[in-house]
Amino acid sequence: MGEEKAKLFQEVEEALESIRPYLEGDGGNITLLEITDENVVKVRLEGSCDGCPLSMQTLKGGVEMVVKKSVPQITEVVAVNEAV
Repeated sequence: MGEEKAKLFQEVEEALESIRPYLEGDGGNITLLEITDENVVKVRLEGSCDGCPLSMQTLKGGVEMVVKKSVPQITEVVAVNEAV
């Protein structure tokens, strides 16, 4: 991972940390998996967030908004289903 990509990864992780307590309060969590070359953030929703009917609303209306506000270079946040 290049220095610039590592810095971006850290900035996104810090943004996720700011909202993690709210997710954990509902029994869920989020893990940063990857940032693509197009600055798309890939995350895995965990716990009660995984499969929740409102998870896409939380992802786009909450997580993506916070990440893009904190790290303007990010173009999108998407959830991927990966085996833990």
